[in-house]
Amino acid sequence: MALPKTTQEYYLPQRVQAGLDKLTLRESVVRPPKSQEVLVKVHAVSLNYRDLVIVTGGYPGQVGDSIVPCSDLAGEIIALGEDVTGWKVGDRVSANFCTDHVYGDPTRETMATALGGPIDGTLTQFKNVPAHSLVHIPSNLNFEEAATLPCAAVTAWNALQGPVPLKGGDYVLVLGTGGVSVFALQFAVAMGATVIATSSSNAKLEFVKTLGAHHTINYKNTPDWDTEVLKITGGRGVDHVIEVGGTGTLPKSIRSTRMAGWIHTIGFLSGEHPDTSKLILSFLSGGITFRPILIGSRYQFEDMNRLIEARQIKPVVNKVFDFKQTREAYEYLQSQKHIGKIVIKLFD
Repeated sequence: MALPKTTQEYYLPQRVQAGLDKLTLRESVVRPPKSQEVLVKVHAVSLNYRDLVIVTGGYPGQVGDSIVPCSDLAGEIIALGEDVTGWKVGDRVSANFCTDHVYGDPTRETMATALGGPIDGTLTQFKNVPAHSLVHIPSNLNFEEAATLPCAAVTAWNALQGPVPLKGGDYVLVLGTGGVSVFALQFAVAMGATVIATSSSNAKLEFVKTLGAHHTINYKNTPDWDTEVLKITGGRGVDHVIEVGGTGTLPKSIRSTRMAGWIHTIGFLSGEHPDTSKLILSFLSGGITFRPILIGSRYQFEDMNRLIEARQIKPVVNKVFDFKQTREAYEYLQSQKHIGKIVIKLFD
């Protein structure tokens, strides 16, 4: 089969001129894969909140000019570098968020290989990636479903399977119904935990009940949702919190957590800024571990995929957009109307 010579891809011309209207489609040359690379035909890409703030100019991390955005892909191998072993043309694959984070803790060097930030991302029809970054797509998922895994799912898995892994009977509090929170809910339920989910939407809370959430709290109707969490847990508090709000929700997350529990922080959606000295004292007095999550390794990705296959877990794909509707997909993400993940389909 003749390899493609060009690829259609979206890019952000200059970071200082960020904005959804600046997201531009261009044609680029496809080079043959290097000796340890594979060329992937990208069938689907999913969007994360990180992708939105990169394009709109609010991302605090490293981003280059003329960057191709997005970190998540699912596709098939169409060519192999001459020294690649263990893979074949036609294999269905995803690449890890940081292509060089194979195992162990993240480092500055591995974080410098984060797709769609320091290096070009996945919003392109054809992409060369290092063979060591690849994982097989779970056999029970299609491309659109598998595209949701590299960032949100691996982050949720890393949170629940960290230094003190989740065990059956634990209580898990998930904030909101975005990608990470929904995956954490699904994984926690599959592993025998009791899940408490929050949202400002009763419709979204009814939906997460269908995914296995045992208790739900509308934080708009119940502003003191931390008090409700303590009631549900008999005053003990939860073992794990999936904290996506940031400093605005952190005080109540602390009050919701048991002595020596874990708060896994992922996002920064809430703009409030409480007194940090009081936060530190709250952590100290409760013996609570505050653990920022930096996605995860390829090994963690592989472990997670085994659970997905074993328990036949299906990612929640809220809406699929065509490649030429990419701006509309970003706008839909910005609207926060979704539950779960938003996917862009590159090929029919």
